[in-house]
Amino acid sequence: MAAGTGSYGRRFDSGRICLDLVATAAGVSGAREQLDGPARLAEWLVASRLVPEGTPLTSVDDTWVARFRQLRTGIDRLMTAELSGGRADGALEGVNTRAAGATPGLRAVRGKGGVLVRVLSEEPACGALLAAVARDAVELLTDPVARAGLRRCEGDACRRLYLDTSRGRRRRWCSSEVCGNRERVARHRRRVKAVT
Repeated sequence: MAAGTGSYGRRFDSGRICLDLVATAAGVSGAREQLDGPARLAEWLVASRLVPEGTPLTSVDDTWVARFRQLRTGIDRLMTAELSGGRADGALEGVNTRAAGATPGLRAVRGKGGVLVRVLSEEPACGALLAAVARDAVELLTDPVARAGLRRCEGDACRRLYLDTSRGRRRRWCSSEVCGNRERVARHRRRVKAVT
């Protein structure tokens, strides 16, 4: 999986923006809270490509952080219910309410060297960015092919959600390099210990 980096550390790329938001929670794969303040949320908004790099994010404040965390909790509950065959009607209603909002407007403008780059048509509003993430969750859950690829990492200390797009759909870990490697090392240690 591709991952970007920021000052908050390695950014997990699940294949969907809504699942990337869920991965920012404390305790996911032993990580600390990644959205612990306005500056970190602003970094995540850029790293996740919700807003283009260089977009002024001067209005991001603690209320934005609280609202993104609230949406994150709702998406996590909804995806967990989907995986377990349960229902999370309260979370579904919250995500649907957010998804009904207008998403940020985009424009293509000439950047350096005349190359077209993406910019927002106006300063991003919290509600519009939340709508974009919530809409991604709705699209994931209502697309049978994408929904069939929804998985939770089988790593011992990991709870990350991801989309399994592997050829045989037999992927077990969010990251072969991290959780997969930990599992292989643990399996090797168990074999060595059993022999001695």
